[in-house]
Amino acid sequence: MERLQVSVEPSVEGAIQALDFDRIHSSYWEQNEFVFLDQCLPPETVAQILSEVEAVRPQINRNYVPTHKKGGSVSYYTLREKAPAIFALYRSPRFLAFLSRLTESQLLLCPEDDPHACALYFYTEPGDHIGFHYDHSYYKGNRYTVLIGLVERSQSCRLVARLYKGQPSREIREMRIPMEPGSMVVFNGDKLWHAVTPLEAGGERVILTLQYVTDQRIGPVKQLFSNMEDAVAYFGPVVFLRRRPAHKRG
Repeated sequence: MERLQVSVEPSVEGAIQALDFDRIHSSYWEQNEFVFLDQCLPPETVAQILSEVEAVRPQINRNYVPTHKKGGSVSYYTLREKAPAIFALYRSPRFLAFLSRLTESQLLLCPEDDPHACALYFYTEPGDHIGFHYDHSYYKGNRYTVLIGLVERSQSCRLVARLYKGQPSREIREMRIPMEPGSMVVFNGDKLWHAVTPLEAGGERVILTLQYVTDQRIGPVKQLFSNMEDAVAYFGPVVFLRRRPAHKRG
């Protein structure tokens, strides 16, 4: 089946041009490679994406890891087929150039067989949450995460970012961030210690996550560990059936 093509490039271009890049760049590096951008994406782009969120709700995989996480996820494989605006945003050349400039790294898309390349996370049931963790890179290079708020109907479910953890010379600074529609955070996955607090009854939170790397290679042991984590904690065993061996592993 031919994939529906949409363009988000004009709205992305406009959103980036409206940013104070020097201020954002300074904040990103002062905060140990983390920055929060309030209402970054324009409403028309958010509206496009929200329509796709509703379209893929039947494909949500609910997951539960005792003491660590509970929630729902939709993988890149589904979004690649059924969410053209999300797919276009993830692959936007202008957006990728902006992120590369911000992080001072030549960022690449994740390989086509990575279900985390872009994904939706759904917090829809009481107690949905994720405990503190890093987005460690299994790749040979660094991994960068972009989180984009889509639905934020909760008073308790918040992104909690603890800056400077692991830096003895700095006092840890905690931020509790409501991810309103169109807001965005960008961070180096190996540097930000972060969590999401539990959802209350009647609340809902939906987040789009985009992942970028500096090296698409991954070793066989780390690939196996990544596969198992994806199956148990995120997308279910279907990920083993839908992988595309599209990149070199060494």
